[in-house]
Formats: sequence, structure tokens, C-alpha cells
Amino acid sequence: MLERVIQTDALTKHYGEFHAVNALNCSVRAERITGFLGRNGAGKSSTIKMLLGMIRPTSGTGSVLGYKIDDPKQSIEIRQRIAYVGEDKGLYGYMTVGQLIWFTRSFYADWQPDVEKRLLAEYRLPLGRKVKALSKGMRTKLALLLALARRPALLILDEPTEGLDPVSIEELLQTLVMAPMQGTTVFFSSHQLSEVERVADDILMIDRGVAVLDMPLEQIRENYRRVTFGFGHPVPTLPQLDGMERVRIEGRQVSILASRNSEAIAGMGHEVGAATVDVAPISLREIFLETVQEQNKRDQEAHWEQTHALV
Repeated sequence: MLERVIQTDALTKHYGEFHAVNALNCSVRAERITGFLGRNGAGKSSTIKMLLGMIRPTSGTGSVLGYKIDDPKQSIEIRQRIAYVGEDKGLYGYMTVGQLIWFTRSFYADWQPDVEKRLLAEYRLPLGRKVKALSKGMRTKLALLLALARRPALLILDEPTEGLDPVSIEELLQTLVMAPMQGTTVFFSSHQLSEVERVADDILMIDRGVAVLDMPLEQIRENYRRVTFGFGHPVPTLPQLDGMERVRIEGRQVSILASRNSEAIAGMGHEVGAATVDVAPISLREIFLETVQEQNKRDQEAHWEQTHALV
């Protein structure tokens, strides 16, 4: 079995002068749940479309299940072995739920009737109702049933919980948690960081088409910390230690986002005369916001330097 079901090497997609994905390097482990994070316009959708063979990379390479994404023949092999649930769901609205299940089942010799039966019961899908008459939540559940009953090697989802009520979200998350136990790797993009934090094994975060965090969630929880110093006098010059990702100074308070080495960073606070030193865990949401903000700051500084260099 492949240890890595998705791999990219400097994967790049340009639309004219706009760089949607910029030399993306990532690796997705098999039979795990990977949360794919990024704000709107970060490059998530373009990345997914390249992985699915829907668009061709401008440069760089990638593979899914060992097949090259930029080879048309191999791209067909990819789509036969994976399942994709996008925001629009892509379902035939004129069919009933039962007709669509029957129609889809006919294409797959390895269809799993037990999975179909279990999810029909769990999701309470009305077999006689037209698909176009279903709520958004019901359409999502139907799309998941059609995907998982195939028992795909890889399930890719794009914003699967958007527009769902809390009960439907809970049911969907439970379905995702069960998928790796059945041999299916899950790769899903979402803006709902609290939901990702509940179910993901690994986190891939991108911004401006660049990977800014690629790490197991367990490792993030173990290593990332907020280190805060309080001074009774003006803040002195602080040395830059390994693991200090972002330093913010407000008056006589210093807030440091540490990706590792938090004990040494805290010790440095005592050495430079901090009156108080506090080390606390940090949520995935805080990491996301700080990382994106830092990337924005760097982009703005680079733009300013380029602009003034031309003057």
C-alpha cells in the first residue's frame, strides 16, 4: 500500500499574472484525515482541480495514488479510484434518490451494499423524493453515500459542511472519522477550523498558493505555544531564537507565537528581565490567523520594496 496518496513537487498554477498556486510542496499520508486550510483565494480550489485533472498545472508535478496528475491517461485512472464531493455536489436533480443510487451503483462492480444500507438509515434519505427537492444538507448526505459506497481509496471534499445544520454537521463528521477505518484516505478543505480540529489527523495550510504549515495535528498541539512576556520597563531588544514565528510588541507586553522550543523562549524572557512569563497552548484558529496575517505583512513589505525600487 502507498504510504503517501497525494504528493506534489513545486506544483504551480498561474492564470495570467495571477499566481493561484505557487510551487506547492505537500504530502498526504494514507488512511488519515487531512484538513486542507486556507482563506478564500488561497489556492485550495485550484489545487484540488489540478489533483483531479480538471485543470493542468502551469509547472511542477504531482501524483495521486501513484498516478501523475498531468498525464491525461493516468488522470483517468485517478478519477476511477477516488471520490470527490464539491460544493455544487453535481447530482442529477431530475432523478429520485433511489434512482440516482441505482444508477450510480451500476458503474461500480465493487459497490458496497452494506455501506449503502447503513448510510441510508443514518442519513434518513427519502428514496422517492426528487434530488432537486432535497435540502442542501440532504444533497450533501446523498453525495457522501454515493462516494463512500464505492469505498474509494481517496475521498476529496470541498467545504463539505457549508450550509449544514448542527445535527447534519455532526453526522458528516462522524462519517469522516469512520472512513479511514474502511481504508479510505480523506482530504477535505474547510473554513470551519473548529470542525477540522475535531477530526483531522494532519493539517495542510496554504496562503497565496504557498504551503505555510504541513504537520500532524498532534505535533501542532505538542509544539505550538503562545509565550507572553510582561515588563516593568520598556521592552529590551530580544534575541531571535529557533521556533519564534511571530513577535508582537504592544507597550510593555510581548506576545510570541512559538512553533517549537517554547521552554528556551520562556527562559530567554527571564534572562532579559521580564517581570512575568506565561506559556499557554494555542488553538488551530489562532495559528491560522497569525500565520495568514504574517504572510500578509511580508507580502505588503515586499510590494512596498518593489514599488519604491522602481521610483
